[in-house]
Amino acid sequence: MRTNDENGTPAEAGNDAVDGIAPVRFDTKIAVLLRADLEPWQRLNVTAFLVSGLGTAAPVVIGEPYEDADGTPYLPMFRQPVLVFEGTKEVLSAAHGRALSRALPTAVFTSDLFATGNDRDNRAAVRAVGKDALDLVGMAVYGPRNAVDKVLKGARMHP
Repeated sequence: MRTNDENGTPAEAGNDAVDGIAPVRFDTKIAVLLRADLEPWQRLNVTAFLVSGLGTAAPVVIGEPYEDADGTPYLPMFRQPVLVFEGTKEVLSAAHGRALSRALPTAVFTSDLFATGNDRDNRAAVRAVGKDALDLVGMAVYGPRNAVDKVLKGARMHP
């Protein structure tokens, strides 16, 4: 993919134009991997928590602020799609190890966090368990497309 600058801002690409507008292709990927046995409310909650960490670790993922036709300002959001995947506990554990081995920005959500009610207790719950023993129910990862694809090996797109 061609980029406009050193931050990876996408350039319009190739031959897939629709209505004369070339699609934007990103050389990076934002992905969330959820454990397949989560309840629907847990999937939404975990996803929201996980992606909230990526903008702080990789500010380049955040786009420009929004504004409507009346000039009302809105917060900026990610500049690219967030892809959501699911997998077994084993797939999640393997993906976690691959993300860490590649030093990709990674956020984790463990089953213990469903029982806590605040950020301090959330951090203490994660801190109390070694990385290989975390009972992961979700993770978010950001990085080059090919690296993230390798991290997610064995996962499938969330239905």
